[in-house]
Amino acid sequence: MRIRVLVLLPVLALAASFAAPASASQLVNRGVTNIKLAVDSKGEALVSYRTVRGQAQHVLAWGAVNARQPNRTVKQARFKLDYSGGWGKYHKLYWKTFRNSCGTYDGPALAWMITACKARDGSYWALQKWQVHLPDLGFTPWTAGLRQWELHLSHWTTDLAKLEVWQDWIYHGRFHHMFGRYTYLGKPVYGFGTTHFGAPTDGYGRLLYLDTHNSAYGTGWRRENSFVAHNPTGVFCYGFFKHNAGAGGYAHPPGFAGMRPQGNGDMYRMTAGGPGVTPDVMWSGNGLHNFSASNSADVAFETAMNSQLDSILNGDKLCRQH
Repeated sequence: MRIRVLVLLPVLALAASFAAPASASQLVNRGVTNIKLAVDSKGEALVSYRTVRGQAQHVLAWGAVNARQPNRTVKQARFKLDYSGGWGKYHKLYWKTFRNSCGTYDGPALAWMITACKARDGSYWALQKWQVHLPDLGFTPWTAGLRQWELHLSHWTTDLAKLEVWQDWIYHGRFHHMFGRYTYLGKPVYGFGTTHFGAPTDGYGRLLYLDTHNSAYGTGWRRENSFVAHNPTGVFCYGFFKHNAGAGGYAHPPGFAGMRPQGNGDMYRMTAGGPGVTPDVMWSGNGLHNFSASNSADVAFETAMNSQLDSILNGDKLCRQH
């Protein structure tokens, strides 16, 4: 994972890959199967599944809904989780008598959804499952941990976070470029710091995971990179450059050394961890062809996208490259 700023070529600046990602919505477990969700009339959720070892587990969740706007002095919304199925909270086999009162889900479409429902109070609960830890730079996962699917729980009553993405070219059309902004209820989503390797250091920061399809890495979907939206604008930008996999903290297969190619593809998808305990959201779209200065349509499109970028910057000095 790397936090990216388009300032210098070919290095995009601030830093790299080994750090654990911030929890999106809220992480329940990894590599689980037979997943079920129940919600009672008290606002508690019971998540049931089988672990990677085949053991049945029941997780009681409560105490959070929606998300707070970034605030240095107040912690972000977060569930309390009891992995004993309620024994820790009630000192009995609570999961055995848990009464589900959650009805049919009629909320917005969710990316990576496993199951969702509508509680009696009108709020929504959902479970999403996707591969968070795929290695950057298009590498095929070389460990079981890199291939695992994470299970995330969310609970909300508001609109979902909004991930806006545009594409163009930069450095006189030499490189493919992606930019956008991440907002929740019309306000930027951002954190107050990252580690040296680009991972958020507080509950407000959220990583945006960019996947590329049918690229120089090979056929199918590959993880290109991950990065955070900027403080305080929620703006982000990313250029598809070549990368030295052995530098800057990128995880890479044992024994690998050298450069990775430009990862632009024929399609892209970007998944962003939902702020607070709201659902994770995803954008997807077709990739652009290579820029041609002799193509008037390309020139006009680039001019329009430059204007679009300028219109969302709001003083952001990290994403000014045209």
